Amino acid sequence: MKLASVRIGDRDVVAVQVTDDSVIEVGNLLDLAGDESITTPQTMQEMIAAGDALLFHLETAGRQASEDTLNLRAMTPDLWYPPLRRPGKILGVAMNNSASNERKISAPDHPAFFLKPSSCLIGHGDPIRIRPYYGSVHPEPELAVVMGRETKDVEPEEALEAVFGYSIFNDVTGNGMRAEDRFHYWAVYADEKDPKKTKRVEQHLSYAARYKGSDSFGVLGPWLVTRDEIENPDDLRVQCTVGGETVADDSTKYYNFKVAEVISFISKFQTLEAGDVIALGTAFKPGGNRKSIHQANFQTVEGPVVVSIEGLGRQENPVVIEDRPLGRWRLE
Repeated sequence: MKLASVRIGDRDVVAVQVTDDSVIEVGNLLDLAGDESITTPQTMQEMIAAGDALLFHLETAGRQASEDTLNLRAMTPDLWYPPLRRPGKILGVAMNNSASNERKISAPDHPAFFLKPSSCLIGHGDPIRIRPYYGSVHPEPELAVVMGRETKDVEPEEALEAVFGYSIFNDVTGNGMRAEDRFHYWAVYADEKDPKKTKRVEQHLSYAARYKGSDSFGVLGPWLVTRDEIENPDDLRVQCTVGGETVADDSTKYYNFKVAEVISFISKFQTLEAGDVIALGTAFKPGGNRKSIHQANFQTVEGPVVVSIEGLGRQENPVVIEDRPLGRWRLE
C-alpha cells in the first residue's frame, strides 16, 4: 500500500494511492469498509501507531471497492507533504555506497551515521531553496526506511520486522559549507598507557549541521510504501536526473551495509522510535560518460531534480536560488 500526507482543498489528510498522481482519503476508504468503530488517523504518525489492524481494514476496503468507486472518490492533491512531517529523528548513513570505497583513505568497518533535523524536510513538488553563500550544493538520492515501532538492541535477523515502510529521500548536501566547517586540529585523548596523562592526535573533521541540515535539505516522499510491497529493499534500482540529465543510475544492492544491518547497528546506540527515518546512503553511480551528482551543483545547474526508486515512485522538486546575502550575524 502506498500512503501519503497531502493537502486537499483546505484540509491536511492521510491518503492512499489510487493512480500515480491521485489519492483517496483514508477516511473515505474506511467508510467503504463500513466499520464505524475504526478511528480515522489524522497524521501519518497516527497511521503508524494504529499498526497492522488499520492496514488490514484499508486493504480489505480497497479490494471490496470497485475501480469505478475508487476513481470517483479519488482526488489530485493540492500539496504533497513529506509522509512524516516531523519525525523524531532523521538518520543518514555516510559513505555507504561501495562505489565510494576506493576514495576512502581510512574508514570504520561499521555504519557511520549522522542526524538531520526534521525542520529540513520538504515534500514532493516543493522547491529546494539555496542561497549563493551556501556554496556548492548537490542532490543525494537515497532509499529511506521508516520505523514502525520502538526498537532497541535488535538483532539483524529481526530488524526488518520493525520497519513500517520505505520511501524516497533526497539528502541534499552542501559541499561548500562542509569545506567551510572543516577543522584540522589536535584532538586530545586519555593516554591508554598512562591514565594520568593525555595525548594529542592529529584529526580532520567537519560537522554536518549546516551542510546536511539547512532548510529544504531533506526531500521525503511522495509515498510511504508499506514493507509488504517491497520484497527485497537491498536490490532496488535508484535513478536521479537534474535538469533532465541523468546523474545517477544505481542500485541499493551496492550498499556496503544492508538495511537490516544498519537498523541493528544504530539500535545498539540510539533507540529507534515509530516514525523515525533512516536514509541508507547515496546511490551515485553515473554510468557511461554522464555527469555525476557531484557535478550537479545547484548553483550552476538548473533543476528540476527527479529521484525514482523501483517500487517507491517518483519524486520531483524545482530548485530556487534565493538572491539573499548572509547579512549580519555578529553583534556590533
